[in-house]
Amino acid sequence: MNRTELARMIDHTLLKPEATAVDADALVSEAQELGTYSVCVSPSRVPLKTPPGLHLAAVCGFPSGAHPSEVKAAEARYLAESGVDEIDMVINVGAAKEGRFDDVEADIRAVREAAPKVLLKVIIESAALSDDEIVAACKASERAGADYVKTSTGFHPAGGASTHAVELMRRTVGDRLGVKASGGIRTCADALAMVDAGATRLGLSASASILAEMED
Repeated sequence: MNRTELARMIDHTLLKPEATAVDADALVSEAQELGTYSVCVSPSRVPLKTPPGLHLAAVCGFPSGAHPSEVKAAEARYLAESGVDEIDMVINVGAAKEGRFDDVEADIRAVREAAPKVLLKVIIESAALSDDEIVAACKASERAGADYVKTSTGFHPAGGASTHAVELMRRTVGDRLGVKASGGIRTCADALAMVDAGATRLGLSASASILAEMED
């Protein structure tokens, strides 16, 4: 894999609560220079103008996932109407820990139905889940119509992405869904390890320094 190929797998991400409009515009400029697939921002930064070829993603129910489904659906509808290409939503992690995967599925489906034409990535917060819970969350995501399953918000104290979680998620969804690794990926070695484990998209805030380690 060369630098250009890796860049096209990256959602160049800015989700710090203190990020400003100036920061978001700088993110877009840097993403265009780096050649990343998309930028991923908070809902308050949407709508956000992006150049042709650079996709726009925003998070939903972020970072806790503990919002009522109606609130997540309203947020997703707003994002879709504001022109995002992709939504990264957080599951109800508490429901997953309680084994209530029918509720997890219903929560995801509410977002899917609110934004039917937008690519949907489902953040399962894998570091907070057991292996069995990761598998169940991935299956619920697929049943609900998700396009991707995603490891982490990067905000949970349990940690971010791991190659073990990515491998397990890939085995669970096969080639039917994408797998996004996100959270704590700070080096080129980390990024490539996630790709080797089965990730087809990477959520990175350190995109520039990671890509600087790659050859064209």
